[in-house]
Amino acid sequence: MAASVPRSAAADQASLGELARMVDPVYAAAQKLAETLQQRRRRIVFAESCTAGLVSATLARIPGISEWHCGSAVVYRLDTKHRWLGVSEAELLNPGPVSRCVAEAMARGVLERTPEADVSVAVTGHLGPQAPPDQDGLVFIAGATRRTSVDPDQPVDPDQPVDPDKPVDPDQPVDSDQPGPLLTAQELRLSNSPEIPYTLRDSRQRWAAEAVLRMAERLVTSCR
Repeated sequence: MAASVPRSAAADQASLGELARMVDPVYAAAQKLAETLQQRRRRIVFAESCTAGLVSATLARIPGISEWHCGSAVVYRLDTKHRWLGVSEAELLNPGPVSRCVAEAMARGVLERTPEADVSVAVTGHLGPQAPPDQDGLVFIAGATRRTSVDPDQPVDPDQPVDPDKPVDPDQPVDSDQPGPLLTAQELRLSNSPEIPYTLRDSRQRWAAEAVLRMAERLVTSCR
């Protein structure tokens, strides 16, 4: 009988990571994004509404991601969208929080407030199950990239460091004197058939998170 060969902790971790990629498409998308961030040497930040932090939490499972993942603003309510990211109250009322313009404003706002990030992606939607018929499963994802990429090995502005305690006027963009970021947006209508063993809401949250991660990977790939 052949003797068993002891496995190293690193080998076990690699096997678990491979298994996670095979069985969890959300984690697989996060892994692909992490690899692209490292290859392109770019940093990213998120603004999450309907995914409620799932995008960031999944990405944070990957060792070493802190070098490239700046964080995520979980802005579930209208007031936090306005106060944290500067989304206008007028747009939050009409056309409303589940809209392309609000997703774009979230992406722009979180990028402006995260000087070390090169790319941002935001998501807003109505996952149900008690959604208005015209909004049931409707999700908007928006991405923003800086017109001039940031060198991740250099401080953003060594002469004027960012003051984290400085209050932000929600009605005034941080970089109002500079050209705005380049924006892209996507509209999705998520399925009414849940994945086993998840509920419909859980399934839609996972689908939205996967779509966010895939858009993020495309945007990072396109960075120059």
